[in-house]
Amino acid sequence: MTVDWTWWAQLGFILYFLLLNGMYLLLNALSMISLTSYLRERAETGEVAPYLGVEPPVSILMPAYNEEATIRTSVRSMLQLQYPDFEVVVINDGSKDQTLAVLMAEFELEPHPEPLRQAVEHKPVLGIYRSRRYANLRVIDKANGGKADALNAGINAARHGLFCGVDADSILQRDSLLRVVQPFLEDERTVAAGGTVRIANGSQVRGGFLIKAGLPGNWLARFQIVEYLRAFLFGRLGWSPMNAVLIISGAFGLFDRERVMAVGGYRTDTVGEDMELVVRLHRYHRAAKIPYRIRYLPDPICWTECPEDLGTLGRQRSRWQRGLAESLVRHVRLPLSRRGGAAGWLAWPFMALFEWLGPLIELVGYVFMIAGFVLGAVSYTALTAFLLVAIGMGILLSVNGLLLETLSFRVYSRRRDMLQLFLMAILENFGYRQLNTLWRVRGLWQWFSRSKHNWGVMKRSGKWGQ
Repeated sequence: MTVDWTWWAQLGFILYFLLLNGMYLLLNALSMISLTSYLRERAETGEVAPYLGVEPPVSILMPAYNEEATIRTSVRSMLQLQYPDFEVVVINDGSKDQTLAVLMAEFELEPHPEPLRQAVEHKPVLGIYRSRRYANLRVIDKANGGKADALNAGINAARHGLFCGVDADSILQRDSLLRVVQPFLEDERTVAAGGTVRIANGSQVRGGFLIKAGLPGNWLARFQIVEYLRAFLFGRLGWSPMNAVLIISGAFGLFDRERVMAVGGYRTDTVGEDMELVVRLHRYHRAAKIPYRIRYLPDPICWTECPEDLGTLGRQRSRWQRGLAESLVRHVRLPLSRRGGAAGWLAWPFMALFEWLGPLIELVGYVFMIAGFVLGAVSYTALTAFLLVAIGMGILLSVNGLLLETLSFRVYSRRRDMLQLFLMAILENFGYRQLNTLWRVRGLWQWFSRSKHNWGVMKRSGKWGQ
């Protein structure tokens, strides 16, 4: 009796995509429950971010490498945040452009030598400056060592117990710090909290703040708006109630500095330093039996500029995939531990099966099913079933992400904008997501071959950086 392996392969790929999208739909349902509860609590406190007068001081750490196009706007945005006590520490990581010169001219920097604690290691510091205009602004100029190394220098320079890591191409809404600090006030076990990152391309920015959200003319940027909504609103929000959030975006995250120093700060030998740190915090606290919480909140918003060309976007997605692989492999013992909890027993396997290995399985699935159909080895019925679960359910997931946005925050208030985003949610499944799969497979190869990594350089438009 011969075994028809092609039949089993077809069934395997169909079942994998069914499981993949089914699990995401389940995560979507959990996110809806969490979002409903969160919005109910927010309605009780009002639309204005609560100010209790007991908020702990925060150090905002902004690593920068070749950010002359947007650094002025980003720093200005941070300095105007609604928060009682905070400092801004910009870490210039050996920029080769005019980043430092722009900072010195715009904020009237002057040398301010001061000793730095050496709690975590980093490359040598070349100079420390403070602003004559803003007492809470300092700039650390250091030798190039990468983003993680720059953040470690910022941790050593920070004066407060909580630090907020932000990207130098980002701007925060004025109430973002007040909102993201709430978990630390509500639960003393909180060690980290992250907010939502949204796309600033196409929006109106003035004086370092986003005045009105809008859609970019670039189609790649529009696809990414849908992608970010899907990733944040029902990706991370679904894991938060289970204390199983494995990723807090490096663009906007608040951390307990002592806990981060206890685990050694950021690792400099990975391109996914943000995820790796969060997974390490999970593992450290569970192994030591220390009660802790890591939260995600949907409405502290950070706006960032996204790539608008295929080359830059592809490099970014490959880098993210490599960082994901590095983080999961380094902490492969988490799901095997008796104290793994939801982070180790649920989130880690989910990320490994659907995010780490997923792109490779998806690529092989697409090639096998389409090539098999052309060669007559795959039936029309099997191909149709495959496309329904791979593309049809993918459209459903994207549309659900937009529905969560429509039912909750409605950042894009114009009906025309939402209709265009719903169109993007459909169109992205016909080419864009498959292209993303190719980029992520390339990232897996870079991880497997241990290619050299460095700062992820992105072309800046500078349209909102003035």
